[in-house]
Amino acid sequence: AGGDGDVKYHLGYETTRIVGDREVNILLAPNPSHLEAVNPIVEGMARARQRLISDTEERARVLPVLLHGDAAFAGQGSVAEVLNFSQLPGYRTGGTLHLVINNQIGFTTRPEDARSSAYCTDIAKMIEAPIFHVNGDAPLEVAHACELALEYRQEFGRDVVIDLVCYRRHGHNEADEPAFTQPRIYRTISNKKSTAALFKERLIAEQEMGQEEILQVENECRSRIETEYETLKNHQGKQPGKFAGAVVEIQADYSYAVVPTGLSPEKLRELGESLTRIPENFALNKKLERLFLARRIRATSEGGPYDWAHAEALAFGSLLDDGNPVRLSGQDVRRGTFSHRHAVFYDTETRERYTPLKNLRDGQASFCAYNSLLSEAGVLGFDYGYNLIVPNMLICWEAQFGDFANGAQVIIDQFISSAESKWGRPSNIVLLLPHGYEGQGPEHSSARLERFLQMCAGGNMQVCNLTEPAQYFHVLRRQIVRPLRKPLILMSPKSLLRHPKCVSYEPDFTGSTHFREILDDDHLIAGPERVTRLIFCSGKVYYDLLKFRNENELRHTALIRIEQLYPFHWDMLREIVSRYPGAHKKWVWCQEEPLNMGAWSYISSRLNEAGGVKVRYAGRERSASSATGAKAIHVAEQQRLVEKAFSV
Repeated sequence: AGGDGDVKYHLGYETTRIVGDREVNILLAPNPSHLEAVNPIVEGMARARQRLISDTEERARVLPVLLHGDAAFAGQGSVAEVLNFSQLPGYRTGGTLHLVINNQIGFTTRPEDARSSAYCTDIAKMIEAPIFHVNGDAPLEVAHACELALEYRQEFGRDVVIDLVCYRRHGHNEADEPAFTQPRIYRTISNKKSTAALFKERLIAEQEMGQEEILQVENECRSRIETEYETLKNHQGKQPGKFAGAVVEIQADYSYAVVPTGLSPEKLRELGESLTRIPENFALNKKLERLFLARRIRATSEGGPYDWAHAEALAFGSLLDDGNPVRLSGQDVRRGTFSHRHAVFYDTETRERYTPLKNLRDGQASFCAYNSLLSEAGVLGFDYGYNLIVPNMLICWEAQFGDFANGAQVIIDQFISSAESKWGRPSNIVLLLPHGYEGQGPEHSSARLERFLQMCAGGNMQVCNLTEPAQYFHVLRRQIVRPLRKPLILMSPKSLLRHPKCVSYEPDFTGSTHFREILDDDHLIAGPERVTRLIFCSGKVYYDLLKFRNENELRHTALIRIEQLYPFHWDMLREIVSRYPGAHKKWVWCQEEPLNMGAWSYISSRLNEAGGVKVRYAGRERSASSATGAKAIHVAEQQRLVEKAFSV
């Protein structure tokens, strides 16, 4: 599939079975060995399929089925997160069938060491889900429990759990020796009759079948297995590849070709007017009316300035107007953690909701903004699964603070960064991770940019740290307008949401405008021929550098912004730096993050290679913590690193 592949039991699969006179489509989600991590992905895929076949009311035609181990069901937090969102408006799928294969042991760990509850399924009591405990040695009862569970799900649209109590005959796998740690249990198991033998005895004792009938059934089964095996051998070498049966997409190589994403001035103003239209008799909060709405009305009529949230709304609106749905999900996303977005207005008297992006025009695509439960792994996994099924929908997951994405690291590691390479499953999900040093402490500063850059290889995803609202507008539109699908990791701003310099104007959004991976200095004090120092940076620190340069009238320095860190646009960089022949000896990388974090370890070698010079560093010193918790120390550090960028 043009990637690395994976072990065969991790690969996804899709097939269609004929049941009676109906076709049933069955999809096995690709999954890693991280227990229970795939659960929210399956839920997102199920909800997306329900959307595609217009099953969003009863949600009775698509069934999510999750298979669990007993130790994992009790021990993995993903289970609780998925159960918790099972009935929430933005995440419900009409109920999930949970089948717990309860071997009463986790690898080598007994239940008394693995959980504090009586049953491994007790976590499901949090949503009052019915739990059927059934003996795995009783096949008829197992079948009855499954039928009853499915009937319950279809009737009530809620999760249901089957606790299939059984055992492992051969340990964790055929090569394992379970008697090392469980000698008494495995002496008992070795003397125990198999489920098939017990079932035969029961059928004979209850006079349901005779010995000859049972033997005939066994022979028919063996014969069918042998026939299938011979058929499989004959097909070896003729299969289309190791991903046969999987849902695989082989994409073209990453391209830097310009993707026009600008609008006509008329369309920009039309969208702007729609976003500021409020129903009659709707009592909008006076502060929003005076500050938020008035600012947008003025920007629309005067051609700017457009701030960050306004650019986002225009990007969403333009995609909706073109027929592409948009889903925004995460903690407090409707208002925005920093009270900047206000995608949903609330009547101050009735709390009635009004969403401008749902009311642009008749026939527009659907817009969904969901405040999620306080979960990272579960919700990001859900949105990622949704994205796999509906790629023409812009799906954005926003962390409350970028640092909190580390709670979803397993989804980022095992799915978002590597699924295309492992399983041939591309994605164009967008991660919005608020990032920037404001003196608010280590958990509210860094989205761990270095971790994402460390995972970048083979053009697997895009990592950006933007400085202009128009750049944000274009990069969001590019996710859908361009046919190539890659995850987009955005280091979203915090203080730049309201920074007076961080604005764009109508010409930045219209005509042939597009996203630019690197921004040249458009505020030079003197001509480029007089520049002797190039400072490269990314994100919010640019405005600190710009302020210092202007206040001190430093004419010999140019500020170059690397907006897209990965994939790195070598040709654009070389073209830009060629404007500054006098600066070939003084290149500086400036960042807010400590030396052992941020983009430095990634970017330094690339700048060294591009310029043939030893790039100097200006930033914080190495640190175990991502940021200080003291505002005064933060300010001193910030001032020091900015000054260093102009002097090192």
